[in-house]
Amino acid sequence: MAQNAPNYAQLHQIKYVKLVYHYLISNAIYLLIVPILVAMLLHLSTLTIEDLMNHFTMLMSCSTLVVFLATVYLMSRPRNVYLVDFSCYKPHERFMMSKQLTIENMSKIFDDESLIFQKKILERSGLGDKTYIPIDTIPFKYTFSSYLNEAEEGIFGAIDDLLAKTRVKIRDIGIIIVNSSLFNPSPSLSSMIVNHYKLGVNVITYNLGGMGCSAGLISVDLANRLLQGQANDTYALIVSAEIVSRGFYIGKQRSRLLPNCLFRMGSSAILLSNRSSDRRCSKYQLMHVVRTHNGADDRAYRCVYQEEDEDGKKGVSLSKDLMAVAGEALKTNITTLGPLVLPMSEQLLFFASLIARKVFKRKMKPYIPDFKMAFEHFCIHAGGRAVLDELQKNLDLPEFLMEPSRMTLYRFGNTSSSSIWYNLAHSEAKGRIKKGDRVWQIGFGSGFKCNSVVWRALRTVDADKEKNPWTDEIQDFPVHRSHLDA
Repeated sequence: MAQNAPNYAQLHQIKYVKLVYHYLISNAIYLLIVPILVAMLLHLSTLTIEDLMNHFTMLMSCSTLVVFLATVYLMSRPRNVYLVDFSCYKPHERFMMSKQLTIENMSKIFDDESLIFQKKILERSGLGDKTYIPIDTIPFKYTFSSYLNEAEEGIFGAIDDLLAKTRVKIRDIGIIIVNSSLFNPSPSLSSMIVNHYKLGVNVITYNLGGMGCSAGLISVDLANRLLQGQANDTYALIVSAEIVSRGFYIGKQRSRLLPNCLFRMGSSAILLSNRSSDRRCSKYQLMHVVRTHNGADDRAYRCVYQEEDEDGKKGVSLSKDLMAVAGEALKTNITTLGPLVLPMSEQLLFFASLIARKVFKRKMKPYIPDFKMAFEHFCIHAGGRAVLDELQKNLDLPEFLMEPSRMTLYRFGNTSSSSIWYNLAHSEAKGRIKKGDRVWQIGFGSGFKCNSVVWRALRTVDADKEKNPWTDEIQDFPVHRSHLDA
């Protein structure tokens, strides 16, 4: 037994050597430039005024070139986009439903076999007993009116809260983007917002449908592109909402019953700005957006699929291939994201591992980059307990960094595209967001898509002044792992 015990002294030395390696590589540019600058200054100190005058023409030409290149760079670089603030809708307590009460209501419309299956899924889902289900009528008799009521409740609630927090006038918003996967009425949800708030005729609106749980990050990408192309400074409002009553399935096929157990009420509103003057009052700056779409692969395309069963009852089917497909999409996504965010030290280790395996045919595990060196916060879509377990394993994340996602799933359930914002709200309520921190939001959605958005905190978020759905109960979290396993 003693021979198999780990050598902690050796492990400590290895960790120390790796830290030194990362420091040297990360600061290599400075370690190289400083000696060169010192040498140049020493050389210039030996020159006389006459020597400098002899090189006057060359110095003026170099200065002009530098000014020209700097001007071209400043005019061609992308405009900065800021996240002024965001809000997450907290449904009224009348919508709160425990797992036991959910099963009791389900017993009125499902046969015993379907009921037992959903009960097992609920018990292992990672959801708590305070999630929200739209219950205009019991048991789950939804109509078009109930879909619309849920949409208005969540969307207007999130927007009103955001406007109160930012004190931005609704008429100053020039772009509105709404994403809702399953419920897309006519007029659209974006038109519903224009009508409700009486917006001007020049407001630009978009309505994204059928894009799944990653649509919120797709909306960020669209807003960023629109803000880059705007000649004038303006605001973009993004609303992410999933009308879960529209996706409730009352048939017998198990793959379509899974969403009944995972999806819950929730929506978010995000205010972006391309105004340089908004930097001082904004929370975050948008750094990167990376989108991956594996829809060309039939297995990926059909792993989250809406269709009717043999009885004509519509539902969203979750395939057994979902976890494998999500893993492949994540791998593709981080292959693009990695070079943008990882320190050079991690990129070199990954490249060396790739060469050893592909060129020299060495039998070794692929090197998994340490993304903890690139980000302080991880907002992973709270799609389900299995999804979070798989990503924690693949990214080698400690439980502390998984806490926002697990607690979001436990407290609010899978709120679809808005879940990543409940994650970030959790970190803010905990007082963990510090100036300069980097945030990685990861979303997965039907298609199949994996999208990443990276933010950098422009200021420290004061938890005592922050008001969001977690504020009044943040002291109760995190819950013990035994509650998640119950």
